[in-house]
Amino acid sequence: MSLPVRVVMACLLVAAFGVAAADDRVDKALAKRGQWNGRLDRDQIRPNWLPDRNALWYRVGTGAGTEEYVLIDLRTGERRTAARRDQLGLPESDPLKTSEASTAVRRSRRTGDAMTLTFSNELSQDVELFWVDPEGERVSYQGISAKDRRELSTFAGHVWLIALPTGEALAVIEAQDDHPAIVIDGRGKDRGRGPDGAGAGSRRRGADRAGDSPDGRWTARVESGRVILVDRASGDSKPLKTDLDESAPFHGRVAWSPDSTAFVVSSAAEVPARKVTIVDSSPKGGEQPVLKTFDYRKPGDPLPKPRPVLFRVAGEGPAWQAVDTALFPEPFTESPEIDVRWAPDGSEFSFSYDQRGHQLYRIIAVHARTGAARVVVEETSPTFIDSRSKTWRHWLDGTGELLWTSERGGWCHLWLYDARTGQVRNPVTNGKWVVREVLHVDEAAREVWFLAGGLKAGEDPYHRHLCRVGFDGTGFQQLTEGDGDHRVEFSPDREFFLDRWSRADHPPVHELRRSRDGDLVTPLETGSAERLVSTGWSMPERFVAKGRDGDAEIHGILIKPSDFDPSKQYPVVEEIYAGPHSAFVPKEFGLLPRQHAIADLGFIVVQIDGMGTNHRGKRFHDVCWKNLRDAGFPDRIAWIREAARTRPWMDLSRVGIYGGSAGGQSAMRALLDHHDFYKVAVADCGCHDNRMDKIWWNEQWMGWPVDGSYATSSNRDDAHKLQGRLLLIVGELDTNVDPASTTQVVGALQKAGKTFDYLPIVGAGHGAAETPYGSRARMEFLLRHLVDRR
Repeated sequence: MSLPVRVVMACLLVAAFGVAAADDRVDKALAKRGQWNGRLDRDQIRPNWLPDRNALWYRVGTGAGTEEYVLIDLRTGERRTAARRDQLGLPESDPLKTSEASTAVRRSRRTGDAMTLTFSNELSQDVELFWVDPEGERVSYQGISAKDRRELSTFAGHVWLIALPTGEALAVIEAQDDHPAIVIDGRGKDRGRGPDGAGAGSRRRGADRAGDSPDGRWTARVESGRVILVDRASGDSKPLKTDLDESAPFHGRVAWSPDSTAFVVSSAAEVPARKVTIVDSSPKGGEQPVLKTFDYRKPGDPLPKPRPVLFRVAGEGPAWQAVDTALFPEPFTESPEIDVRWAPDGSEFSFSYDQRGHQLYRIIAVHARTGAARVVVEETSPTFIDSRSKTWRHWLDGTGELLWTSERGGWCHLWLYDARTGQVRNPVTNGKWVVREVLHVDEAAREVWFLAGGLKAGEDPYHRHLCRVGFDGTGFQQLTEGDGDHRVEFSPDREFFLDRWSRADHPPVHELRRSRDGDLVTPLETGSAERLVSTGWSMPERFVAKGRDGDAEIHGILIKPSDFDPSKQYPVVEEIYAGPHSAFVPKEFGLLPRQHAIADLGFIVVQIDGMGTNHRGKRFHDVCWKNLRDAGFPDRIAWIREAARTRPWMDLSRVGIYGGSAGGQSAMRALLDHHDFYKVAVADCGCHDNRMDKIWWNEQWMGWPVDGSYATSSNRDDAHKLQGRLLLIVGELDTNVDPASTTQVVGALQKAGKTFDYLPIVGAGHGAAETPYGSRARMEFLLRHLVDRR
């Protein structure tokens, strides 16, 4: 039998195995997930701050179908409880339910950090859950029974539709870190952030797309690449002429100065995006396949080079002026527009410049009268600048200053700049720890409130704690205490905050604290997993070992099966995701249903954050640069071996690995470079060749121009090195990672004479292995090759 037939047969066998010969061990493991839902008590609260600022109340689940209402006096910490809300004289409205959510279906357009959503179904009927993929298609996930609760692993920015069995939409939720709990109570209205997700302190837009001047006298708009100025009093309109090359038309947004004397529009030559074509083999409501084409830029593709053009309608200077591009010659952007911010006095405007290759980043200011450009902030790096997560800024217009994040010292910290001169005033924070997120800037008190990681020796460095510091770097305070990952919610007057902390092995603890000093007002709730553990669900075990350099501490977790017997030996399976944009080992308490379901097949499941991932300082992070093939494997393997040294029930002769997207790339890479350790891999929707994947993610870590490092990290180019059992899964309608990234690997494996399994899933998009069919196929593959074949 020739190899291509063997590969096709392997695909057919996977399909048949999943349908006709379903392993009852998989059925039993999947069935257990339903037993875990709703078995955490006192774990979720959302505070309702009363208008008199003297009290808050919340509702908390206390057991199977029971709940309690709690009223807290903020001044004394006194606690009153009742079985019903009216017994405490509380208002009838509950602002924490899906009655505040939109029912307008929108697409998932952002994939942020991994997170867990908890859905509590208060209805007397079942509901269904759907992920809305980037194409707007609904991907069905397991529903939630009436009066039940379910945890779901997802990513910040992913959109979830909650619907009745009839298909009627109840709510559409965008996963957000600050809203991890969703209470399903019925139809709702819109809530959430603006269209760009912007919050306080983020980059502000110049003007809206209408192009109306602040004084109401003018309207400027772009029509067919030309700028049109309209006198709103007379209605007269005229095109504004320039000497610019007509091949670089004007685009989109008009940004007016606050004094209405000038505005800025972007000019850029048209640079058509690459087109990727996929085939919907089984379209809904049709019989014949449908060709779908979408824009998809890949590393090395040409990009637009927008430049701001300044138009003046009053005051000194020429009528128009194109800003000299000497300070921003090679911008990394897929947009022909520049996002402009005007100073409140109209004296200048500014914009960001992320140079292609991500080794130079600037904030550039342009004088409104002369058109002269200057550098306000400049960051350089011999590797990369993490421009998507470490270029936060906050303009202090009243004092002519700028707060800015930088890794120039090796750790992500805050800096204070003189915005007028571009000189550093002082570092605001420093030390061998990182600023993770800025929550609030108090300009009057000249203080910054932020979350930081790595502050406490001996504590997991990924744990976030609330801190406050003065603009001059004095008065630093850590305001949270518990040994866990912290989330906070402030009272409306910011006098108090609710602190929620947990760990992968510790249910949530809620405390009420004073903002001025972090002092504890009163404990609120301590979550209980007693009923959950009684089902056989096993608490994750945290473990720390030294990495490849013998210095960096590598953090991870182990999950044992519910019927764990320490006298037995279990194969080990690693769930991998090594994307440099974040870190991925769970730091908050959660059910982790996927990992536990796989563990219950008879595995020890591990998750590890190796070097090359984020939030641990520049040296730790830089391992990924031009080196995505590394994926932290030397650290991961050392961690697993060290864990097994004192855990004889871990059988390191049977180690497998699975992952999706970037994790799919890494899962296959394990069998290319580390097959002496990993024997089995399931790679889902992998970006197997970084030249085939989206431009913005890959050029950030692999650099530009495209060089030999891309080939070095290519699973396609290294397919001939495969040893071990490999299952490749791909969704035929994946618009996140070009499905051809997987099929090209298939072709390379066939050419190299390798045996493997290949499972395309019809109608599925990105994350095909998380569909019910894909999940079952993954579990059965791991069983066959790690449990059944010793």
